[in-house]
Amino acid sequence: MLTQQNRNLLFRLGQLALLGLMALLGLFDLQAGMASTGDLALLQVLSAMTTATAWLPRREQGSKRLPKVALLVAGFSLLVTFLVVVSGSTDGSFGIAEALGLLGTLYVVSRRAEAQWAVAAVVTTVMAVGLLPARGGISPEYVIAGLMLALVSTAAIGAGVYLRTIESSRQRAMDAVKAEQRAEFARDLHDFIAHHVTGIVVQAQGARFIAEQDPQRVLLALEQIEQAGAETMASMRRMVGVLRDPDAHPDAPLAPLAGVHELSPLLEQFSSSGGTLARLHVDGDIGGLPVEVSTSAYRVVMEALTNIRQHARGARVADVWIRRTPEWLLVRVANDGAAPRPTVPRERPGYGLVGLTERVRAVGGRITAGPGIDGGWVVDAALPVVQEVTQ
Repeated sequence: MLTQQNRNLLFRLGQLALLGLMALLGLFDLQAGMASTGDLALLQVLSAMTTATAWLPRREQGSKRLPKVALLVAGFSLLVTFLVVVSGSTDGSFGIAEALGLLGTLYVVSRRAEAQWAVAAVVTTVMAVGLLPARGGISPEYVIAGLMLALVSTAAIGAGVYLRTIESSRQRAMDAVKAEQRAEFARDLHDFIAHHVTGIVVQAQGARFIAEQDPQRVLLALEQIEQAGAETMASMRRMVGVLRDPDAHPDAPLAPLAGVHELSPLLEQFSSSGGTLARLHVDGDIGGLPVEVSTSAYRVVMEALTNIRQHARGARVADVWIRRTPEWLLVRVANDGAAPRPTVPRERPGYGLVGLTERVRAVGGRITAGPGIDGGWVVDAALPVVQEVTQ
């Protein structure tokens, strides 16, 4: 799996390669006489190089600057074409470098530009590309070349729009998963508060009846009530910030949440389904964990086991390590199967890891997933046990 640093390095190498290719094509245009002579030739080379300002930098989706840069680049190309035609210096032809640069600009604008300016930028750039052959004259060959460039421009626009649609669909799906994860937090919060408040009420009722017979037991009950109330309030402060739908009021059952103490039954059920043996390794005391940390750890293990069942071909053993340090709860799930094959764009992507990452980050933790050193697949999560609570 490529790290972000490796991706940035590959992107920079790609930038240098594209710049080198544009320079070689520009030299080829001049050497082959594909550009007009004199000062106009220099303008054509300059126009070809300015296209790099549009398609070379890394652009974010919905970029507002990209279409404006494309408009300037296409406008400059149209100006050069106008000067060549007006001057009558049509003994040469348009350059390959500039044509490819403008086509690259079309592709990037169609894929990344903000919709409000994208249409104007695309129309202007298509005009610049289609009119490039006018620099060589109005002979049938150049007219055919203009039509061919128009067709290639359509293909570039179509490719950009297609990838833009795929990326938008994936982003919407990821947003839906994140919203669902927050709704799940709301249900968890509802369950947890209901469970503890019910216990508080029961303890208070019991303390009222035994107050006269055994006052010492009343003090113990009051301590337990205080502890349960403090834990409930602390979890509310940590979890309520991640809820986005204030109108949601799920009718969840009043039952304790599944946490790290329920991992043993989960692994037994996983092993009994056949194919892969799941083993649990616990290091440290896992008692007294914050409820959102315990439930998040359980969800990490559950999602990892689900992925092993679906994607880890030939996995015989799945090991689950739970380690508690003074400040962190560390979770690792590893298997000895083959690494999952990379998905192709046509396949329906899975978003389980997206929602899991959102849940772990919501409690202040971090999670990674990737191939293990000795093969297989490893999921690592670190969840903070000590969290700041505002008074």
